Amino acid sequence: MELKLMKMLILSVLFSLGVTGGAFAQGQEEAPVAGTTTIGVAVEQTDIVTKGWRVSKLLRQQVYNDNNQKIGKIEDFIVAPDGSLSVAIVDVGGFLGMGTHRVAIPVQQFNQVTPKIVLPGATKDSLKEVPEFRYSK
Repeated sequence: MELKLMKMLILSVLFSLGVTGGAFAQGQEEAPVAGTTTIGVAVEQTDIVTKGWRVSKLLRQQVYNDNNQKIGKIEDFIVAPDGSLSVAIVDVGGFLGMGTHRVAIPVQQFNQVTPKIVLPGATKDSLKEVPEFRYSK
């Protein structure tokens, strides 16, 4: 069940970013040919997308552990060069942006997304021991 939830989240992110596959994954952009390129979401994909989650609703949401303790919040998501959703950036601790420890958590490690985002087995202290994530420039 958890894997299905994450796959739907990944599809939701990809569709919201407008990623449709091949050309993006290869790092090449091919010019669309009139009448051959589908713009938007195909009817067959609508059922998948509507069952997913909007990234805009997941951003800034609290992350809980399996003991229902708040352990951080989702700050960002990273999309890998192949178009897959690879990690969630979680802010741990801090107050008003000061003293925050930012970590990258593979999206597969979350086992529930709704109604709460759950990272089983994690605590604030264990996440603070994870090397801090820094954005590349």
